[in-house]
Amino acid sequence: MTPATTRAVYHHDDLHRLINPKIVAVVGASETSGSFGERTLSNMADFSGKVYAINPKYQSLLGRPCVPSLSALPERPDCVVLCVARPMVEEMIGQAAAVSAGGVVVYASGFAETAKPDRIDAQQRLVQLAERTGVRVVGPNCVGLANTRSGAGLNFMPGYAAMGHRRGPIGIVSQSGALGYTVLQGMQRGVGFSHYLAAGNSCDVDVCDFISYLAEDDDTRSIICLLEGVKDGSRFLSAARKARAAGKALIVYKTGNSETSSKAAMSHTGTMVGSVVAYQTAIEEAGAIAVDSLEAVLETAAFMAKSRAPSGGAGVGILSTSGGAAVICADKAEVWGVALPALEAKTDSALREVVPDFGSVGNPSDLTAEVLKTSEKFGFCLDAFLNDSGFSALVLPMIFAHASSSGARAPTIVEAAARSDRPLAVVWMNEWYQGPGSELLDADPRVCVFRSADRCFAALRAWFDWHKWSEAAGASRRSDPSAGQAARKIIAGKSAGTALSETDSKQVLACYGIATPKGMLVHDPEGAALAVSQIAGPTAIKIVSPDILHKTEAGGVKLDVSTPEQARTAAAQILESCLRYAPQARIDGISVQQMVPPGVEIVLGVKNDRQFGPLVAAGLGGILVELIADTAVRLAPIGEPTARAMLASLKGYPLLKGFRGKPGVDIDRLVDTICRLSELAHDLQDVIDQIDVNPVIASTTGVVAADALIVCR
Repeated sequence: MTPATTRAVYHHDDLHRLINPKIVAVVGASETSGSFGERTLSNMADFSGKVYAINPKYQSLLGRPCVPSLSALPERPDCVVLCVARPMVEEMIGQAAAVSAGGVVVYASGFAETAKPDRIDAQQRLVQLAERTGVRVVGPNCVGLANTRSGAGLNFMPGYAAMGHRRGPIGIVSQSGALGYTVLQGMQRGVGFSHYLAAGNSCDVDVCDFISYLAEDDDTRSIICLLEGVKDGSRFLSAARKARAAGKALIVYKTGNSETSSKAAMSHTGTMVGSVVAYQTAIEEAGAIAVDSLEAVLETAAFMAKSRAPSGGAGVGILSTSGGAAVICADKAEVWGVALPALEAKTDSALREVVPDFGSVGNPSDLTAEVLKTSEKFGFCLDAFLNDSGFSALVLPMIFAHASSSGARAPTIVEAAARSDRPLAVVWMNEWYQGPGSELLDADPRVCVFRSADRCFAALRAWFDWHKWSEAAGASRRSDPSAGQAARKIIAGKSAGTALSETDSKQVLACYGIATPKGMLVHDPEGAALAVSQIAGPTAIKIVSPDILHKTEAGGVKLDVSTPEQARTAAAQILESCLRYAPQARIDGISVQQMVPPGVEIVLGVKNDRQFGPLVAAGLGGILVELIADTAVRLAPIGEPTARAMLASLKGYPLLKGFRGKPGVDIDRLVDTICRLSELAHDLQDVIDQIDVNPVIASTTGVVAADALIVCR
């Protein structure tokens, strides 16, 4: 689903003057301690370019030249920071455009996030101003930006100037400025960053544009995205795929995943958060990495920025000085599906030279404290593990912090990491988070520090998967190109929210070559009796009504009807029961269908997401839908490899292949059905909101959609 107002993401050149300015003007600069104007000037203390304060009351402020207005500047500013109240913002952006500024950062809040009509209109005027003048606008309701390369602290966050501006390969993109700043404070413990880019209400520049910018930035190797929601899913996918194509891992933490948090997000930045499943699907399909906690964001991003592609075997080695810590790490490796290969003979032999007999040589290995008595022995063991060709990474639990333990071992770890091209992950297991040695490890360009064994192995799993990922091949169309036109004739005239009858829904499926049971639509019990006499084998008789969606609850279904007499009785009972259930319901008739042969029940569905368009779901049907929630979801349209991968990912996949003596199903035909349904969803996304095909009966002889419901949009 692509909104009519969709624009392409901005590129590096579009935002260069805004994010990497040479000349900055601070409107509303002040010497009042704690004011946004004062904080911004203070946060620009290490800026390598020029800073002008704008305030008619002063000739200089905090050592910076001050002029009364933007028009009085002696040179063209690249970036203008507005430290002014909401009523002045629109005028100031106009003045910035008049002096040919490259971009504007707007701190003021009280716009669309209030949900007040006049404030929404005020923000829309900023949108129009940005479009008309070409000046890029960040905000409103934004805390600002930071560029560690130039020292530009274009923000009002307290204490930024004192953090040291440690440069590194990680870029931060966040809708919530404060949340992004909590990650940026990793600089206090040695972690380096390239940029901090907060989008706020995103009237013009948004998180998608910032991701696009960092994808082209030479200083950035991984990108953190703290996301509440996007207005246009296609732009997010474009930016994420751009980062992927540039070889930069995009780590996404999506918040607003509950009804309560969704409301909070709406009041926070005015953003609709959208479907959780849709975002998870989009992140996966774009080749990004989703994490489910704020604590995992920086650790995962640092690991991806510091680590090359796996160069050894498919697993990792665990080298511990504590048996208990080794067991914990082995447990987490199993949880996350990270292999722990056996040691090579040379590694085993080398370790046995130094590890006492009360230790344990294997994977994991417990060196015991005896090996820690000298840094030479410890370094020898590290090298032995790092040189084992069966490992692509080494995990090293750090049990407790002390100058004589973690402090003494940290330099040896850093030296060993420098001798290897494989990542060395330290699991800092003690509660002294910044104990001796921690800052050295955090700041090292090769060592990756985790404060949790679980998050360490989750990151390792993501690392292996990210480097194996390949973009799904384009789908080769299976259905007739005219299928959409034929289906639209059936749907024509239906209003949004209207449900098609089962008969009409199946006719739409049939346009796309999806098999449905042989059947007839009749209007009375006598018609049902005649229909049964003309259909071979047992039949199913169902009510056809746009007002009765749950036919079974209404008593509107009779199965295994074989004779005209049974059909006559069944049809009469159905009509009587449905009229009691819904007296005002419109009755279009009675459907008499050939019973589908037994097989495995599958459920296929489509939901048209407001951000990302149609999502196609496949899972086991019947009672298993609710019992084990076994469903795979992808964005439409879907090609054959993706459809096969969806089925293979299901917990119940063995049932489809054949299980405990029971035959499997025609998987090729099932794949074909999924692909055709995805084409239907993609073609008709402007007129269909959701589709429920349940059950689909799959057997060795074919795949048939036994029931279907389509809801219009």
